[in-house]
Amino acid sequence: MKMLKKILTIACMLAVLTVAFGCSEEGPMEKAGKKIDKAAQDAGQQMDKAADDAKEAAKKIFE
Repeated sequence: MKMLKKILTIACMLAVLTVAFGCSEEGPMEKAGKKIDKAAQDAGQQMDKAADDAKEAAKKIFE
């Protein structure tokens, strides 16, 4: 019985360590997600700039 407890304890510890260290690297989906986030952020910044430019152009027209 003591041997079984030791084996189960070691197996649980190995499972926890495998999960903890196995997830440290970025997978392809995480890399793709980061690229999508960056593209969305860049697109938002470009839209903000375009809106500012349009506002300035409208001010010049209606002055």
